[in-house]
This record gives sequence, structure tokens and C-alpha cells, in this order.
Amino acid sequence: MSSNKMGLMGLTTIVTVNMMGSGIILLPSSLAETGGIALLAWGITAIGALCIAYAFAKCGMYCQESGGMSAYAQRAHGKSSFFVASYTYYVCLVISAVAIAVTSVGYLESFIPWLKTSPMHNFIGVVLILTLTLLANMRGAKITGQISSITVWGVIVPVLGVSIIGWFWFDATTFKEGWNPHDVSISKAMSSGIALTLWAFLGIESAGVNSGAVVNPKRNVPLACMLATIFSAVTYVASTTVIQGIVPNAMLAASDAPFGLVFAQMFNPFVGQVITAMAVVACIGSLLGWQFTNAQVSKAAADMRLFPKMFGETNRFDAPVKGMLIMLALEIILAVMTISPTLVKQFDVLVDLAVFINMVPYILSLTALGVILRNANVSGSEYNTSIFVGSIAVVYSIYGAYATGQESIFYGTLIMLFGYFFYGFIASRDAQPLPVESSPSSEEQNQ
Repeated sequence: MSSNKMGLMGLTTIVTVNMMGSGIILLPSSLAETGGIALLAWGITAIGALCIAYAFAKCGMYCQESGGMSAYAQRAHGKSSFFVASYTYYVCLVISAVAIAVTSVGYLESFIPWLKTSPMHNFIGVVLILTLTLLANMRGAKITGQISSITVWGVIVPVLGVSIIGWFWFDATTFKEGWNPHDVSISKAMSSGIALTLWAFLGIESAGVNSGAVVNPKRNVPLACMLATIFSAVTYVASTTVIQGIVPNAMLAASDAPFGLVFAQMFNPFVGQVITAMAVVACIGSLLGWQFTNAQVSKAAADMRLFPKMFGETNRFDAPVKGMLIMLALEIILAVMTISPTLVKQFDVLVDLAVFINMVPYILSLTALGVILRNANVSGSEYNTSIFVGSIAVVYSIYGAYATGQESIFYGTLIMLFGYFFYGFIASRDAQPLPVESSPSSEEQNQ
């Protein structure tokens, strides 16, 4: 085994850390708005996420071109799909950045009560956090990587902690009372929870990226993705279930810092404040990572002449500053458009829109799995297994898009259609002029 390559355990850890991010940190409050019955959505989401992870791992193993999901999509759907996948993923990450900033402000309110006195104060907090993380990103990849590798534990420690030790405080009566307080049907409850739970798994698309640095990638990449997804799913389900049995449902639904709240209930307010501070640090680190990723996505697209040239221009730290400033402007516009009376409401709107838009590159890239496998000349059994799992992943992605609701589908579709509008200019710029037919001679005209 090469000393420079990762084994199964190392890759599983990396994928788990990348996936857990900050997606879970405000979810208990959002799910509590429906009641504990929304937890049933975790079952479907876990199966769907496993299938998506497996399919993306296979795509990453057999399609080594740069561009990730966009490169996969191009294999089956042509050049326009490379642009549309890049464009929709870019928009999704802009929305995700605002959602994470909203989460950060929710947890910061414990330390700065002024933030929760009005929606405008919330908005100011969101803009300040987005701006500060962007300024840090302007110092380049090294700083971002160092910060993110430490801050992610601010999510993992509280979530893992409550999943393991929270059962000692679990009260079946509290859980039962909060199970279905609004008397909604099972199908409605699960639909309301699908988009929220799927949000916690976004980032799974990076599963196959590390295949070149792994020992025996054909075995270890899909296996690591499956193990990381199973571990994350178990942790997510356990943590949200435990919280539902410790904190009364009405209190949980109204909370902007559910993990801080549950640790305060389990121990004392000081411990709750420590966990809240850890969550703030984790959210800011996650936001740094997402903004950096999005700046690199747009830079790669600009280098391929699919995005405007300015997205690819870098400073002395090799950071695409102009692209970052455009991204910040879009994030602030989105923050203005989604200002809500409560942070949880704003978070829910952003998550639904982000999930719907992210399903576009998911579906474009996952439907290319068959072409990628055929080109790689894989065995019949591997092809059939992968296509079966990949088909479940696509159907689940379509269901995930449907579950985000009419408003998200409406605005998300408009955003996607604008992508095709923008691509028309790119296609016309690169089009070759058709050969000019010579005009018929006067003699031919007379015949």
C-alpha cells in the first residue's frame, strides 16, 4: 500500500466530515414545526442519500474530467448541460451560503440579543457574517482549509454528543406529546420533512472526488461513501429524535438555536452557551468552505469560457476576488428577498429553494451514469447493479424536488430557464459561421 494514499477509514472520515457541515444545526426546530412525525422523512432520505452516494461514487471513478457533476452531465446531455449544471449548482451554493448565515445569526442571538429584536437586525447580522467570511476567503485556499478543518468539529461534537448521551434525558411522554401536534397526515408530514432532511446531505456529490488519492478506489470509494452516509444518517436520526424527546415541541419549534437549547436542558445554561458558541464557529467555518467552493466553481467555469471572464480573475493569493464580490452581491439580494418574521421561516424558504435547484445538476449528472459505465466498459453485473441503484437515486431526486413545494418549484424553474437563456449567448459566441453558398451565375439564372 502506497504511504501517500488513503485507506478506507481515512476516506470515510473525510466524506463524513464534508457531509455533516452545518446542515443539521437548525433542522430540529424546522422539523418541530410539523412535529415528531416529520422524523419519518429521515427513512426515505437515508435510502435516497445512500443511492445518490453510490451513483456519484461510480461516476467519479469512471469519469475523471474536471468539473465534477457538470462533467458527468456533459457525457450524456452535451455541452449545454455542463453549463446548466454549473450554473444551477452555483445558484444553489449562493442560496446555501445565505441559509448558513441565517443559522449563524440564530445561534449568535444568545450572545447578541439585539439581533432578534427585529427582522432588519437579523438581516444586518446575515450581511455582516457573509461579508466577513468573504473577506477571509480573499486570503486564498490555505487559510480557508485550515479554518474549516477545525471548525467542522463544532457541529460534529454537539450532534454526536446528543446522539449518544442524550438518551439519558429522553422522555417518552415529551416525545409522544410532540409527535403530531397539528394532526397532519403521514404523507403530508413526510413531504414537509423530505426537503429539510435532504438539505442535511447536500455535499454528498463530492463523494467520488478523492478517488485518485485512494488505495483500491474501485472497492474503497463506493464503500467509504456508503459508510459515511450510513454513519451520518444514523447520527442525524438519533440527534433529532433525542431532541424531540427532551425539549417540548412548541419550545423547540420556536428556537433559533436548538442544539444549544437541548444542552441547556440536559445540563445547565452555561453548557448550552458553550454548545451554542461551538455551533456559531462551525457555521462560520462551513460558510467559509461553501463560499470558497462556489468561487472555485465559477472560476473553473470562467476558465472554460462558460462564465464571464471576470469570474476567473485572481488576486496575489490566487483568490477570484471579482467573482467573490459578485457572489456576495447575489447573496445580499437573496437575503433581502427572503427577510421573514422569524429566522426559522427564512431558513425553511431558503432550504426548499436550495434543494430544488440542486436537484437539477443531480438529475443531469446521475442520468449520465449509464453512458459513463458503457464508456468504461464495465462488467455486466457492475453495470446492472449501478443502473438499478442510480435509477432509485434519480427517482428520489425527482421526489426531493417535488417535496420542496409549489413556490420553490416555481421560482427554481424560472432560475433554471434563465440558465438556458444565458447559455444561448455562450453557444452563439462559440458557433462557427456556416459556409457561404456561391450565388448562381447569370447563365444558370437564365436556364
